[in-house]
Amino acid sequence: MTYPFNDVVRREVASRCAAFPRLPASDTARGLKPAAVAITLTETEDGSGEAAFLLTKRTHRLRAHGGQWALPGGRCDEGETAEQAALRELDEEVALLLGEGDVLGLLDDYPTRSGYLITPVVMWAGPDRTLRANPEEVASLHRIPLTQIMRPDAVDFVTIPESHRRVIRMHINGSKVHAPTAALIYQFREVLAGRATRVDELEQPVFAWR
Repeated sequence: MTYPFNDVVRREVASRCAAFPRLPASDTARGLKPAAVAITLTETEDGSGEAAFLLTKRTHRLRAHGGQWALPGGRCDEGETAEQAALRELDEEVALLLGEGDVLGLLDDYPTRSGYLITPVVMWAGPDRTLRANPEEVASLHRIPLTQIMRPDAVDFVTIPESHRRVIRMHINGSKVHAPTAALIYQFREVLAGRATRVDELEQPVFAWR
């Protein structure tokens, strides 16, 4: 299946997000710091007209999770909603200024080992967007076609001795992307396919626990 970057796909993604039965906050959310990330849909750069989402590689200079793959996002400021935080972080990290009217929906909160509760915010960026990575936070910026994450072999699960939970990995852009980012992308993929798949119990690799 292909995903052209057009209004038909925009309406389909919005419909899928609206139909998704988002889980309420669980007891594990207590004491976690609220954060938000943007799953931002835009157009590929190769002229194919395909829909893609934005994925960044964090700079190694960052104190936490440097060098890891990430969706644009970060901690919510005092009084911010998840939507507002994701929109602000998107502007700060890749110079993409969107509004709340561009938000298509929210997915499940994901509790991280490092003490955050991440809310994924699905957004539609519109065509012909010029992006600029903030070098203080972003080492590289990528537009990943939706068809890439919909492949059957785009996801796998492994086990580690430190946890009884499955560790998820997404195979994207020739690299392995780990949770929490992998878990959030995986749930978006499942929502796009019409499946209400839960990811809060999917594990992160040990190097992401701090």
